[in-house]
Amino acid sequence: MFCNQCEQTAQGTACVKTGVCGKDPDMQSLQETLLYGLKGMAAYAHHARRLGMVDEEVDAFVEEALFATVTNVNFDTDSLLELVLECGRKNLRVMEMLDEGHVKRFGSPSPTTVYEGTKAGPGILVTGHDLLDLEDLLKQTKGTGINVYTHGEMLPAHMYPELRKYEHLAGHFGGAWQKQKSEWSEFTGPILATTNCVLIPKEAYKDRLFTTRVTAVPGGKRLMNNDFAAVIECAKRCAPLADKPVKESTIGFHHSVVLGLADKIVGAVKAGKLSHFFLIGGCDGAEPGRNYFSEFARNTPADSVVLTLGCGKFRIRDNDFGMIELEGVGPVPRLLDMGQCNDAYGAIQVAVALSKAFDCGVNDLPLTIVLSWFEQKAVAVLLTLLALGVKGIRVGPVPPAFISPNVFKVLQEKYDLKLTSNSDPAADLSESFASSAAAQ
Repeated sequence: MFCNQCEQTAQGTACVKTGVCGKDPDMQSLQETLLYGLKGMAAYAHHARRLGMVDEEVDAFVEEALFATVTNVNFDTDSLLELVLECGRKNLRVMEMLDEGHVKRFGSPSPTTVYEGTKAGPGILVTGHDLLDLEDLLKQTKGTGINVYTHGEMLPAHMYPELRKYEHLAGHFGGAWQKQKSEWSEFTGPILATTNCVLIPKEAYKDRLFTTRVTAVPGGKRLMNNDFAAVIECAKRCAPLADKPVKESTIGFHHSVVLGLADKIVGAVKAGKLSHFFLIGGCDGAEPGRNYFSEFARNTPADSVVLTLGCGKFRIRDNDFGMIELEGVGPVPRLLDMGQCNDAYGAIQVAVALSKAFDCGVNDLPLTIVLSWFEQKAVAVLLTLLALGVKGIRVGPVPPAFISPNVFKVLQEKYDLKLTSNSDPAADLSESFASSAAAQ
C-alpha cells in the first residue's frame, strides 16, 4: 500500500511515518470532528428547509467542507481546525433559521403547563424533532377522538400556540430516547418517529411503529409523505390507553420569553438575589456516568437559575428546583426549559444579551455550561460554542473518542474545554464558582 503522506510504501497496514496509512492521527481527528459536525448541522438544516428556511452560504460551506475531507486534498491541521470552527459558525446560522422557521409557522412560544401521562381512549405517540410532522398529524386527527402525545424531544412542541390550540394534543408521555424500548412497549397505540433517536424496535411494538422519510428501522412502516391515514387506522385498531396521570410540568422558556425578563434578571443579580446561571443539557444516553448531570444540578444553589435544553433535560427535570423571585414579576421556576437541542441558539442569545446588559464579555458572566454529548447534533452545538469563543465548557460523561489527545490539548489551551469529573460533581461546581469569581 502506498502512503500519500510520507510518499513511500507502508509497512504492512501501518505507515512508516504516521502509524496510520495516509492519516496523521490529529488530521484524522479533525476530519472526523468536521464530518460529525456537518452531520449534525445537516439534520438542523433539513428541518429548517422543510419550514422554507434556506441559506446558500450554508449549503456552499457543506460542499466545501466535505470536499476538504476527500483523499489527497488537505494535509494541514491548522486549516482543518479552521474548517471545524467554521462549521460551528455556520451551525449558529442554521439554528437561527430553524428558530425563525418554528416561530413563523407555530407562533411565539410562551410558558405552558403540560400534562404528563395518558388519558383514557385511543392515542398516538410522536417522537423525534420534526414539528411539521406533528402539526400535520394534529390536523389529520382533529375530530377523530384520537389523542396525540409527545415523547422525548417533542416535549417543547407544547410551547407553540399554533400546536397547543389543538385540544387533542393531550400531553407528554415518557422520557429520553434511551428508555423508548420499555416505554413504547407500555404505550398501546401507534408510535410515529419523525427523526433520529429511534432504536431498532422490540417485537412488542414494531408492528405499530411508523417512521417518516429517511428515518427507518427493520420491522417499522416507513411513510414517504405526510399522509398519516395508516397511523390513524392503527390507532383505531389498537387497545385504548388507560387514564394514567403522572404529573404536570412547566415548559416553554424560549429565548424570547427569557429576554423579556432580562431587565428583571439583571436587577436581581445586581441586588444580590441571583448569584449564578447554569446551562445544563445536551444529548442524553444510557452509559454510566450520566447521573453526574443530575447530581450537579441538584447541588446548584437556591439563588441560581438553571437553563436546560435537549433530551439531557430528562436527567434533571424531575428535581424540585423551587422558584426564584423576580421583582415586578413574582416567582418564576428556577429551572427554565428552553426547548429542543437546536434551541441552544436561544441560550446563546440569552448569554449575549446578558453580557451586553452587564457590559462584559460572555466569558465574564456568572455562567457555567455543562453539556452532555452523545450524537452528531451535540457535536455541532459544541463547535458553535467554541467558534463563538465561549470558554470553560464542561463536556461528558466521556471524552469524544474521535478527538485525539493533541487536538483536545489545543482545545483546552484555546478554550479551557474541560471534562466532567464524573465521580465528584460537587468539586466541579465549586470550581465553576471559583472561575466565575476570578473572571469578575
